[in-house]
Amino acid sequence: MKRLLLLLLLFGAPVHAGGLTHKITASAQATADGAYSISNRVGSTYSMSATNITSSTLGGVTAPASATAAGTFKSNSYAQTTAGAATSFSESWISGDVVAAMGSGSTVSSGVVANLPAFGNVTTYSGASGNPTAAITSVAGGTITLGVTGPGQSVVGSISSELNID
Repeated sequence: MKRLLLLLLLFGAPVHAGGLTHKITASAQATADGAYSISNRVGSTYSMSATNITSSTLGGVTAPASATAAGTFKSNSYAQTTAGAATSFSESWISGDVVAAMGSGSTVSSGVVANLPAFGNVTTYSGASGNPTAAITSVAGGTITLGVTGPGQSVVGSISSELNID
């Protein structure tokens, strides 16, 4: 009887394998960049370089007529100093931007930049349209396949596997 009781205690007790845990997690995150425009006004500039040149009126930039106007080109008059002698002359003019009225500039509709500011230096990025979707299309063999729905969107995915044995 004692042997039977001993056998029942040995074989009747549940088997405990300790704390064995295996967790697999797959995740994705989508980002949609908005449309934007960076505009820089260009100022009016004038330069002149010469040898063997005489000037009766120097060229240049005339001050703007108002705080929102651009400088204008100032007339000039040049002549060769010694006829037949070596002469060089270089002149350049860049007409600057006027100050745009408040509220003018880029118009963005559905992620598309339809109207651009008329400045000398403009960088425009047409962002995402609609809502971004991060799709995990498959998880197999430790590989994750992701998809996005349009331009200006990005998606980041990850898979993590955790095994704990206590």
